[in-house]
Amino acid sequence: MKLNKIAALLAVAGLSTSAFATNGMNIEGYGPIALGMGGASFAYDNGPGAMMGNPATLGLMAQGSGIGAALGFLGPDVGVTHPLAGSIGSGGDAYYMPAIGYVRKEGKLTYGIGVYSQGGMGTEFGATSFMAAGTGQDVRSEVGVGRFILPLAYNVNDQLTIGGSVDWVWATMDIKMAASGAQFNAMTTGMTAGLGGAMTALVTGGANTFRIDFSDNNDFNGKAFGSGFAGKLGLVYKVSPALTVGAAYHSKTNLGDMKTDDNGAAFSAFNSGVSMGAAMPGKITIRNFQWPETYGLGMAFQATDKLMIAADYKRINWSGVMQDFNMTYSTGALGGADSADFRISQNWNDQDVFMIGASYRMNEALTLRVGGNFAKNPVPDNRVHPLFPAIVEEHYTFGAGYMLSKKSAVDFALSYAPKVTVTGTQMTDGAMGSGVTANPLTITHSQLSWQVQYGHRF
Repeated sequence: MKLNKIAALLAVAGLSTSAFATNGMNIEGYGPIALGMGGASFAYDNGPGAMMGNPATLGLMAQGSGIGAALGFLGPDVGVTHPLAGSIGSGGDAYYMPAIGYVRKEGKLTYGIGVYSQGGMGTEFGATSFMAAGTGQDVRSEVGVGRFILPLAYNVNDQLTIGGSVDWVWATMDIKMAASGAQFNAMTTGMTAGLGGAMTALVTGGANTFRIDFSDNNDFNGKAFGSGFAGKLGLVYKVSPALTVGAAYHSKTNLGDMKTDDNGAAFSAFNSGVSMGAAMPGKITIRNFQWPETYGLGMAFQATDKLMIAADYKRINWSGVMQDFNMTYSTGALGGADSADFRISQNWNDQDVFMIGASYRMNEALTLRVGGNFAKNPVPDNRVHPLFPAIVEEHYTFGAGYMLSKKSAVDFALSYAPKVTVTGTQMTDGAMGSGVTANPLTITHSQLSWQVQYGHRF
């Protein structure tokens, strides 16, 4: 069975593969316990979701087994303003992310299995919006990354626990994009003679707008798919009965190129909004899309028997993976093996993320949590694109956990990211990526998200 079919089956089972921008493309907190505390999770027991952060903290759980079934919601509010054409909002404003994790501790060894969304980004704009450039077709993007995780933790002694995981990672992508002739030319880095001749004929015939489309409009899987592996390492050390410190390292992924089926994409040309013939079917290959190396440190301080304070620092090395977006369109529609290569400059900066949170046990059943997550936007102003607006910076979070019984609990967290505004992007009336700022677009992005989880111990 092909890996993309396996991913689709996992999605149907309730294990979503996509999410959207928070810390760049990274979700700000994995699991409602961590999210309620601003994403801080490196140095205390925060349930099965810890396999996405510091797998060593899984070794802090009590003997026995536990399972956590979660549902996340992310509601981005993205707007784009053209100085002449006005403002539009993205229709991509509601995304759901189921997840599940199982963990068992036997003596000094803790192991488990889980499927979680890593992150992503995306927007949707209508067929009549200025983003469609008069083509009469909608414009959208959706990037999703998920992980199938096998974690393992070992209690070396009463103070030190080490852990790690092997992750099968998959990535999916949809894009429906319209570009002016200048923008299309700026993106193009190479073209075979057959396709180049066809393009010359189109431009001579009046073509001034072009589209590249590959999208299946599936909430759980994209038209282009790729997969590979990554790993994590972590440790937790009890400095004192009250103070615990933790550290984690996540490797850069080793994903294969994302690809559509042979006729899973389409190229089309327009003359002032009028189609210049049927779309040309072809195949898209997204080359060397990877998730970045990440590492960080954290601490948890049990100030009283009811109050715990946690703080983490995380470094996300976006610059190592988000320099350029490279894509190849290939087709046999012209009678030969024709292709065109495209590049969109990204130049993302590395991101320092600071997370702080507190939990307070009100009584035997109820625990309240609050936190903050702070980072700078990693995307340079002259590189932000309305289809990939990963620009939010601050998150303010609140959470609560309630014990339904001695063996079961429900946890909930809410996260709000205030509006961030960026003007002067590469998506202008000038050439994409050339530095021309004629009629620059202004992008705004805020969001509200939540996660809820039912946990049960055996």
